[in-house]
Order: sequence, then structure tokens, then C-alpha cells
Amino acid sequence: MLLILFGVLVFHLIVLILLIVSTASSKWTVESQGHSDLWYNCHSDSQGYRCSQASNEDWIQAVQALMILSVVFCFASLIAFMYQLFRLVKGGRFYFTSIFQILASVFVMCGAIIYTIMRPDSDRQYGYAYVLAWVAFPLSLFSGLIYLILRKKE
Repeated sequence: MLLILFGVLVFHLIVLILLIVSTASSKWTVESQGHSDLWYNCHSDSQGYRCSQASNEDWIQAVQALMILSVVFCFASLIAFMYQLFRLVKGGRFYFTSIFQILASVFVMCGAIIYTIMRPDSDRQYGYAYVLAWVAFPLSLFSGLIYLILRKKE
């Protein structure tokens, strides 16, 4: 049982790292002259490489908020798991941890969907941070379902 709990913990940490990297990284969309992410738009021209803040449009702020919420809920889920691991009675389930982790997956899914629908011009390609966000969604959902099924044994 200890090996299973350690595996679940490592899996959770991987999901958390994926969420942090996809939220903080600078490559959500890539083009030949630059890239953009949730926070900055960077491009190169004859005067050099310049970065400006992302637009103040509602949709990008919604994606920013949802991705931050997904990281916060994933971290809160990790803290809840560690707390419940030592405080939960034998045979109890990790419901609280599961709910937080599933909420994190819903937030990252909603953020990625909004970004997919609303992103500007179609000549840009998606970057690795966007792909990491989509990879983190099923992994965090799966992690939440594992917590839902998992019982504490001694």
C-alpha cells in the first residue's frame, strides 16, 4: 500500500509541475517572428526583440484566472492529500482531495478551451505550453478519480 501511495504522490507532483510550467511558460502560440503566452506577446523586428503585455481582453484574463486557479487547486489538493494521509481513519476515502483535483482539471480544461476558441489569427501554431495544458487536463482528472477510488489502509 505504501508503494501505491508513493506512486499517487509522484503522479500528483507531475501533474502539478505540468500545470505550473504551462501557466508560466512563454510559448502558448508560436510564429516565425515571435511567440505569445498568457502574460506577454513577444516579437522580433528590425529594431530587435520586444515584448509587450498581453491584451486586456476579457477572454485572456479569463484564461489567466482559470490557469492560476488550476494550479492553486492542484496544490491545495496535494496539501489535503498529505493532511488526510496522516489524519484520515482507516478505510476512509480521500474525497476532499479528489474534489480539489477534479476542480483543477475542470479549470485547466475551461482555460484551454477558451484559449483555443478565442486566440487571434490562425497563422500561428500552438506552442508547447498549450500542449502541456491539454496534457495536464486528463492527467489531473485521472488523478482526481484515483483519489476518489483510493481508500486508506494500514
